[in-house]
Amino acid sequence: MKQPRKILAGGELRDALETRARRLGFDLVRVTTPDAVPGLPEDLAGWLAADFHGGMAWMQDRADQRADPAVLWPQVRSVVMLGMNYGPETDPLSLLERRDRGAIAAYAQRRDYHEVLKGKLKELGGYLSAKGDVRVKVFVDTAPVMEKPLAAAAGLGWQGKHTVLLSRAFGNWLLLGAIYTSAAFEPDAPEADHCGGCRRCLDICPTGALPAPYRLDARRCISYLTIEHEGPIAPEFRAAIGNRIFGCDDCLAVCPWNKFARAAGESRLAARDDLLAPPLADLARLDEAAFRVRFAGTPIKRTGRDRFLRNVLIAIGNSRDETLAQGALDNLRDPSALVRGMAVWAAARLLDPARFAILADDHAGRETDADVLAEWDAARDMAPVRPSAT
Repeated sequence: MKQPRKILAGGELRDALETRARRLGFDLVRVTTPDAVPGLPEDLAGWLAADFHGGMAWMQDRADQRADPAVLWPQVRSVVMLGMNYGPETDPLSLLERRDRGAIAAYAQRRDYHEVLKGKLKELGGYLSAKGDVRVKVFVDTAPVMEKPLAAAAGLGWQGKHTVLLSRAFGNWLLLGAIYTSAAFEPDAPEADHCGGCRRCLDICPTGALPAPYRLDARRCISYLTIEHEGPIAPEFRAAIGNRIFGCDDCLAVCPWNKFARAAGESRLAARDDLLAPPLADLARLDEAAFRVRFAGTPIKRTGRDRFLRNVLIAIGNSRDETLAQGALDNLRDPSALVRGMAVWAAARLLDPARFAILADDHAGRETDADVLAEWDAARDMAPVRPSAT
């Protein structure tokens, strides 16, 4: 006769959950309550009122659910927060010296974490539901969930002055996932803030996106500009972007707490060799089909070819390498106005004025897009950045 299924509860269910989570590759598992961050609605409202979210309208949509887990799902009694290490093998700041190569944020040098974590969270949530006879909902970054404040409340770490979650064990390199559950677990204690008087993350930001400790102005953040922002990037930020073609790790990589971090295990989220420092010349030649093939299964694919090429051309313009100018010239007639506009800017930065004037006479007269025409007009007065420039 079939034995009845044993239903676990309390500490026994919690122990079983943690054991399964670690088998699935999660490095940290902690629990908090849905009301553990009482000031979150006011903090989020103030951030949105300052327009610090830029064009991320989804941050404003369903803000009530984002600020309060119980509004998103009234049945939630506990929030299980999980962290997975994605520590890079080398210092991301070293990539910034390789001007002929593109610097990609460490999290994007590997499989799309949304897919990796979502699959593992679904498996873990199903296990929790079956073992405890409870309801669950799993989230990875795409739902109205404030993962970082909840993770800090659960004790995975604390939000540093750059607003990113910091861990004493893993530094700045944790990917976060959440399980909302109807199970009533004993919550863990929150982690204290260990930033002290350090302000390295604030001082290193190339574009001044951290105007004060614990405040991020996404409109100035290179990660936002190169990933979320849809149109041309404002000229005031282009030189500061350098060769960062997807995201920015500066404020993470400079943090002293990384001395305790370790590289991610091969079985979890190993980086792809072709994404560690790809040549800008190769990337500038990507058409839509080649882009989709090259970046299949990575976060980069979700941004799209045109925005990515925009970033690559800005990096080429910042390279001080005239041999890369061909990448800009080849994109002056690209079907995308966004790409054409950045190709104009890059060419103007690298070519001598006489050669650029010939280009302008040949191309600008046939251009119909207002943004691209504005780039041609502005570029005529731009001083080229010579390879010998410092």
